[in-house]
Amino acid sequence: MEKKNIAHYRSCDEQIQTVYEHLKGVSKISKELAAKIGLPDVGELLGMLHDLGKYSQVFQAYIKSGTGLLNPDIDDDYVDAEAFRGKIDHSTAGAQWVWRQFSVDKYGLQGKLVGQILAVCLASHHGGMIDCLLTEGENGFLKRINKNERKTYFQECFDNGDNSLIRSVEAMATEDFFKSVLKKIITVASPEKQEHDRLKHFRLGFLTRFLFSCLIDADRIDSADFEMPGNVDMRLKREVNWQTAIDRLERKLAGFQVRNKVDEIRNRISLKCLDRAFDHQGVYTLTVPTGGGKTFASMRYALHHAEKHKLDHIIYIIPFTSIIDQNAQVIREVLERDRDEYPWVLEHHSNLEPEQQTWRSKLSSENWNAPVIFTTMVQCLEALFGGGARGARRMHNLANSVIIFDEIQSLPINCVHLFCNSLQFLVDHAKTTAVLCTATQPLLGGVNPDYGSLTLSYENELAGDTTILFEELKRAEIVDLTRSEGWSNEDLADLSLEQLREKGNCLVIVNTKDWARKLYERCQSRVDKGSVFHLSTSLCPVHRKRILESVQKRLEKKLPVLCFSTQLIEAGVDVDFNSVIRFLAGLDSIAQAAGRCNRNGNQKTSQVYVVNPNEEKIDLLTDIKIGRDKAKRVLREGGHKDFLSPSAMDRYFSYYFYERANDMKYTLSARQAGRQDTLVNLLSDNPLNVGRENDPVKATFSLQQSFKTAGKAFKAIEAPTQAVIVQFDKGKEIVAELCAHPEPVKAYDLLKKAQKYSVNLFPNVWEKLRKVDAVCPVQEGEGIYYLDERHYSAEFGVSVEAVNGLETAII
Repeated sequence: MEKKNIAHYRSCDEQIQTVYEHLKGVSKISKELAAKIGLPDVGELLGMLHDLGKYSQVFQAYIKSGTGLLNPDIDDDYVDAEAFRGKIDHSTAGAQWVWRQFSVDKYGLQGKLVGQILAVCLASHHGGMIDCLLTEGENGFLKRINKNERKTYFQECFDNGDNSLIRSVEAMATEDFFKSVLKKIITVASPEKQEHDRLKHFRLGFLTRFLFSCLIDADRIDSADFEMPGNVDMRLKREVNWQTAIDRLERKLAGFQVRNKVDEIRNRISLKCLDRAFDHQGVYTLTVPTGGGKTFASMRYALHHAEKHKLDHIIYIIPFTSIIDQNAQVIREVLERDRDEYPWVLEHHSNLEPEQQTWRSKLSSENWNAPVIFTTMVQCLEALFGGGARGARRMHNLANSVIIFDEIQSLPINCVHLFCNSLQFLVDHAKTTAVLCTATQPLLGGVNPDYGSLTLSYENELAGDTTILFEELKRAEIVDLTRSEGWSNEDLADLSLEQLREKGNCLVIVNTKDWARKLYERCQSRVDKGSVFHLSTSLCPVHRKRILESVQKRLEKKLPVLCFSTQLIEAGVDVDFNSVIRFLAGLDSIAQAAGRCNRNGNQKTSQVYVVNPNEEKIDLLTDIKIGRDKAKRVLREGGHKDFLSPSAMDRYFSYYFYERANDMKYTLSARQAGRQDTLVNLLSDNPLNVGRENDPVKATFSLQQSFKTAGKAFKAIEAPTQAVIVQFDKGKEIVAELCAHPEPVKAYDLLKKAQKYSVNLFPNVWEKLRKVDAVCPVQEGEGIYYLDERHYSAEFGVSVEAVNGLETAII
């Protein structure tokens, strides 16, 4: 008779889940997930071993002390639940066993590598990936495996464990198993092409993180389904019927009217994407001028491609949270019907998830289990490189998928090599297809290959000949109005008003919130009421959406509109102005601004005026500052009939990437890594770590990465922000409900709604608001905050001072 060892206890109905039930449940799910990269048996074994430590006497005493099922044969010293909370190591036992199983002499160095990869996943599943090498050079992996008090820990767990499970584990870890895993490792680490060793080490580390992702997601799913059995019926378990989505999209596209030349070209681009959807998987580009219909064209490609190759997901990566709900809603309206078995579209941009999660929030967090996922570049990069388990559990769903990267030029510069290496791995080894969409294609195939670049060619362009396409879709021209002395506030206001009078409407895009406000205030009293607008990220998404709707309605009715906005309006916002004024910035940003000018081709040609203010606080905005300088160089050099052409953009990016070559490696300070180093190094061969294995053969067959240090140091955006819920419109009701101790499921739904009423604040602004008690937690210890309603302006959003008309302080 099997022993009744407890893994989880459900307090609401006093039900238990045994360790055996949990391990078998996790192994089944992990096997399915790891099959995406051809390693189902590895996933199964990891699932069986991950909580082996819960068979220990001390863990059973701890968990039974809270259930009333305490074993009287166990010493009472072990039953103080609070004393042991967070201190019982239940993740090392499985790691110890698998390491000893494969690091024996008969498997040699190759066996040690297999054992280490599996052991790292197991030892990491509770607190995030461990460091194989600590920053000071000590071998963190062996330190974890060989703790004196842990040397026989796994044997105790085997002795106490369920016999049938132990037999299954021992039966799996055979020489045939070792050979199958080694074959995959060799495929990953030894490509046919010549390359730097660091890239091979990076891929081995990435393979380990992928398996880690499979394990922790399986663990979270099984635990959550025990805690909340109703989840089981809501999960998407069957193969996606892509044909249903295809039929719905094709009906929508067939209903589009061709009104002008621009519509003709959009239709041609869409048909080209349809033709290419049946090609093999790989990395593709879709380089189309703004307003060229990329959203529908790329989704058309993705749906047909997913059906052709029987893929699991379409993941649409958007650079900014400001437009994700708009794009997701457009596709949702096409794909979803009320009677569908499951929602087709999932939005995930969870700015409100606390850094330190509670057990409840861990269980309820998204794992991208939907056919079509709309998420942000920040969330994607966190899944690939972030510390802990929250983001990493989603990583495996990037496999066997089509990933569309919208506005790929917005990729953070310090993540270029990391991004290229990880995406190339997914494409080469995990049945992933990637589409890089933009009007301003960065040279990701031309960066330093020793640190990682993408494999791209002319044939990978879905839109065909981009030179001809850009000429055909040219609707605006760049006019350089920059001055040596710069433009004053007064002169810029006069230029804006002049364009409004001459063209009927004008959009002014600036680099900072300060300039957006100054120009708005100077012009507000000089135009008809209701015709001047202000937009910035200090406004919550719902607030911005309402302003944009008002702008769009006035433009459609040909009423006067003068809009001052930060660059948030450049990415994917469908507005059509007769005139655009753009503060000098990167040429890619200027091109995005041009996409808001004469977008639908209603005029023969319109102008985008590039200006430079006489004073601008952008010293800390490195991307904007360097981009501005390189754009100025391209504009001054001339030699281009059209500064929006692919050739002009290639020249710009060659200057920009050359200037920032070192930044692309994700540089780290001594405080972050114990020395000056890079994240690329920490996640590959760790050449600057003094503890690195110097023997080249031994180094080849061991993980040298500092995963945990890298995860802690990684930030998808350089200046980390804190989200706060603002009490604008229904945000007030949401805050009130969150403060009222709602049930977990209701709280989760409220947090999803609250994302549209949240604003991301930089640390200096957060600190100012904190000092005046303007930010408050909805519940103590949950890490979710709301803003005092007195600090939110109807015109400018979040204010560091209490709102008082237009006298609020800009942030």
